[in-house]
Amino acid sequence: MSLLFSPEQTILFQGDSITDAGRNREDPANLGTGYALMAAGMVQAAFPGYDLKFINRGISGNRAADLKARWQEDCLDLKPDWVSVLIGINDTWRRYDQNNPTSTEAYAENYRTILSQCKDAGIRIIMCEPFLLPTPADREVWREDLDPKIDSARKLAREFADVYVPFDGMFSQAAIEQKMSYWLPDGVHPSPAGHALMAEAWMNAVGA
Repeated sequence: MSLLFSPEQTILFQGDSITDAGRNREDPANLGTGYALMAAGMVQAAFPGYDLKFINRGISGNRAADLKARWQEDCLDLKPDWVSVLIGINDTWRRYDQNNPTSTEAYAENYRTILSQCKDAGIRIIMCEPFLLPTPADREVWREDLDPKIDSARKLAREFADVYVPFDGMFSQAAIEQKMSYWLPDGVHPSPAGHALMAEAWMNAVGA
C-alpha cells in the first residue's frame, strides 16, 4: 500500500482530549504530545519530499455536538485536504459522570453533519473509532452506551470515510498482551505506549 497523501497536502486532526493531548493553544502549529504528534512526525520523517503539513484542533471534553458547533472555524476555514476525526467517548462519559447523556441518534446526526460538510468541501476523511477498556472496573457498564455509537460510526464510515481506523478492537487485542492500564490508565486516555500504538495503526491505515 502506498501513502494516500499527495505532496504538499494539509492533514487536520480533530477530536477531544485524546487528540488534543495538551497542545499549546497559543501556537497554531503545535500538535500536542499524543498520537497526532507521533504519527505526523513519523510520516514527515518517512516522506520528507512530500512536504506535508499537519494541524491539530482537538479540544478536551468535546462531544460530536461540539465539533459540529465549531466545524466551520476549526475545519472548513482551514481548508485541509484531509481530516482525521476521533470523537465519541465524551458522548458516552457525560452520561455517567454528569447524568448528561447523548443518544446514539443525536451522536450520529451530529457526526453526519460534519462528515457531509467535509464531503461537500472536497475534504477526504479518516474516521477513527472511539474506544474504551474496562479499567477501572466501573467502566465496564459504559459499553452499553458506547457500543451502539461505535456501530453508528462504522455505518457512517461506510458512507463517508476514505479510511477507517478501528482503535477499539486494537486496544482489546493489545490488552491481551499487557494489562489494560498499561495502554489506557483510566480506560480512556492513552499512556505514551497507547498513543504510540494509535500512531502506528493510523500510519498503517494511511499507507505509511
